[in-house]
Amino acid sequence: MKYQAQLEEIKTLLRSSQRSEDAQARVVMALKKHFPQFSWVGIFQLVGKELVLGPFQGKFPSGYEKIPVGRGICGTVAVTMRTEVVPDVSADARYLTCFAETRSELVVPIIREEKLWGEITIDAGVANAFTRDEIELVEKVAKLLAEHV
Repeated sequence: MKYQAQLEEIKTLLRSSQRSEDAQARVVMALKKHFPQFSWVGIFQLVGKELVLGPFQGKFPSGYEKIPVGRGICGTVAVTMRTEVVPDVSADARYLTCFAETRSELVVPIIREEKLWGEITIDAGVANAFTRDEIELVEKVAKLLAEHV
């Protein structure tokens, strides 16, 4: 795997995390540090029928601290529990515009005990920003994080 060193660092950070909130914050910081091309990295937790913003790195997403299940790309992932890669958000009617500069988005579900716990959401300022290796890394991180939430 191309990003094995980053994955190992995240595993170490998770092992040393005492609380779920710490684990989430450390994952977000590590992803943002290793991938500066990601303009925003955050975690949403499913609470009832809403995705509620947790730790994030980047600008504050005013107006989208809570996203209803089924609304937008994040809300769609909450229903399907499948990774969504949007290469060009301007071409996807589901995209909820948090930041004018966002051009592409990656949303990866965090699944615990076969149920959606939350999501890792990443925005980038260029279209087609996410490589297959980056997507696979974030999917592995989501699986690891599911063990620590």
